[in-house]
Amino acid sequence: MTDGFPAPVAVAHAPLAATVTRVAELAGKMGRDLNQVFDLRRLSEASGVPADVVRILLDGRPAGEPDLQTRFLQRLDLLRRTRVKPNGRRYTQQEIADGAGMSRQQAGALINGDRRPTMEHCDAIQRFFGVHAGFLTAHDADALTDALQRTEQQLLQDFAGRARETVPAAAASAGDPLARLLQNHGVRGIAWRAAQLPSDKHRDKVTEWLDMLLESVKPNES
Repeated sequence: MTDGFPAPVAVAHAPLAATVTRVAELAGKMGRDLNQVFDLRRLSEASGVPADVVRILLDGRPAGEPDLQTRFLQRLDLLRRTRVKPNGRRYTQQEIADGAGMSRQQAGALINGDRRPTMEHCDAIQRFFGVHAGFLTAHDADALTDALQRTEQQLLQDFAGRARETVPAAAASAGDPLARLLQNHGVRGIAWRAAQLPSDKHRDKVTEWLDMLLESVKPNES
């Protein structure tokens, strides 16, 4: 294996293991290529975790950089290599400083590892590069778990969209609870989970609950 993840494996980090299993099962149901879903380079860029560490974690072995400053430097270097300007060039220290609201000296000290970052530094740099909170600081296994959960959400949206397109209007009008759920409510994660339930009785309960929830949050009519 050189640039992909061919099959689910036992992962040492429990939340990561559970996420890997869910993503692999969902991708399988949708006929997606696991090498693409678990592409090491894509997951590295999404999580900030070096690709070789991503591989080790997915292989079920413990890995990751324990030191916060070292993790920060690894992630910041990855951001500067992968989140570049429209002309393909890296942002300069001055541009990062200006965008993050700090002096060039502060930015240079952080980039060169001469100063330990504060949470305020991390938040400012994350906003500048347009990445989520915790990108520069999360432990490697947690960062990878988060990236895979975002992959899971995208797969769920795609799955629900596909289901909505294939639900016949006649089935919805005939009272099929799952069809009505998909057609009327546009549910994503709930739709996929409801599809796995064993009987119409269980799906009726999901529909009843969702109808009650939507009714409860409906704005009052004047």
